[in-house]
Formats: sequence, structure tokens, C-alpha cells
Amino acid sequence: MPVQRIFVGDIQGCADELDELLDRATSRFGKRFELWAVGDLINRGPANLRVLERVHELWAKGRAFPILGNHEIALLRTALGLRTPSRLDTLGEVLDSPDGSFWFEWLRSLPLVRADEIGGFPFLMVHAAAFPGWSLPETVRRVGKIEAQLQGTPAVLRKLLARDHGADSGSRIARAADRLGHLVSCRSLSEDGAWSDAEPSGGSVPWHECFAPDESDYGVVYGHWSLQGLHVASGIRGLDTGCVHHGRSGDGFLTAWLPDDRGEPFAVPDTRFWKIRGHRRYLPRD
Repeated sequence: MPVQRIFVGDIQGCADELDELLDRATSRFGKRFELWAVGDLINRGPANLRVLERVHELWAKGRAFPILGNHEIALLRTALGLRTPSRLDTLGEVLDSPDGSFWFEWLRSLPLVRADEIGGFPFLMVHAAAFPGWSLPETVRRVGKIEAQLQGTPAVLRKLLARDHGADSGSRIARAADRLGHLVSCRSLSEDGAWSDAEPSGGSVPWHECFAPDESDYGVVYGHWSLQGLHVASGIRGLDTGCVHHGRSGDGFLTAWLPDDRGEPFAVPDTRFWKIRGHRRYLPRD
């Protein structure tokens, strides 16, 4: 029996829903599944440490493949004193724990993207957005340089994660920081190619409208965009369905994609999804 890849959207500390997903996977596949998490394991939800422990346990066994999202970057920035926590943050559970330094180091050791194949078809997993026009090898090579800075000395890490690069705004580190922001926070692109984490408006468009999978020859799995919801298009799978936002303006779900490694995994229509409904409301209404 082949190993089933299970791609999961933003968990954000919703450990009960993750446990339900993993229990379902174990019942169906035994130990013959892998968890591919698109980032944002933590923050806003109530049980960040439990999520980290469950994912790390599978990761240590070679069965989990998480990447970094904007909330992991927020944890790193907060720990370094580069960011003031927001009222909705639940990062303190991790940062104030006896193992806080361990999680800090483990998280910054994780990649920003993962590239592999499903049934011989290449794909990229990224938290927010791929770079339109970049080939898969080019993406891996360029992003690898940013990952090396994330995993570098404390001084290099602080420079990368600083919001204001001042006189260094045109420097290599500033360009890396901008690309890091694109990877973990981008939702829209303007006509000149500048990225934004805001919803598309005016002359800007969703980033994936600029991504041509037929030209790129690889598919993209991403998260980050809960207001957009499940996004299923040729070559694209967007999996953030707002589990942590359950009850604010409707139901939220933890969504998983279980692609078939036969045929064309990124073809549409596609019904190979599991949706775990949020167990309760976690955040206050706006």
C-alpha cells in the first residue's frame, strides 16, 4: 500500500481538530500517511503547544513535513523583541513555556517551501504565494538563500526579520526580507508586480491569477487566505478554510487534501478533501 500524503491547511493552535484529522488518517491508513502542513501551525487558537508536539512527533519519525507561515515568523519576531503581540495572539503559550527556546530553534530550522512530486508531477508547497514566472528549481534555489539567513547567526536573523531596513532598504538582506514577506503573507499583486497581504482591490489581483501552471509545469499547494476559502483550480490547491475563525461569521474548517498519486493530481474537478468542522468558537466576533 502506498503512503498517502495528507496536505493540511492552517491549523493555528486548533489541536482538537488536528487530533480528529490524525485519528481519521490513522483509522484509514494506519501509519502509512504523511502530514504536509502549509504553515501557521500556531497562533490565535488555544492549544499551540499540543499542535507543535503532535507535528514534531510525526516530523521526528519522518512522517510530517511542515513549512513556515506568517504566524511562525511572528513568533520569531516577537521572541526577538521586534514585534509587539496583538490582542488576538496566543503565542505566549509557546514563548513562556519551559521549552520555548527549543520551539524557537525548531521553527526557524523549518523550510519556507517544500518541493516534491505526486505521481511524477512536480509541486511546490508554500504558505501564502509562489513567485509567478519562477521555475520550480529557481524557486527552491532562491528561497534556499532566505532559509539560510533564517537559520543563520542571531545578528543575521534579526536583520532579516526587522521591519525597517532604513539605509539598507536596497540591500541583499532587505530584498530577502521582501521575498520572505511574499512567501508567507502575499494575497494580491499590483500591475507592477508589488505584493500585498491585503485583499485584491483597485488594480491588484489575486496572486494566483498571475500564476500559469501550464507554463510553470508544477502545481502549488498553499494556505493563508481564509477569507478566500478552499481554492481548487487547475494546478492550484488553497487549503486555508479558517478553522480558528469558526463561529465569527460562519463555520470554519480544518481542511485536508489527499491527492491521488495516479493520473493528474492537480486536475479539476477534485473531491479528495476532508473537512473537519471547528469544534467551537475561538476568537471574538469583530
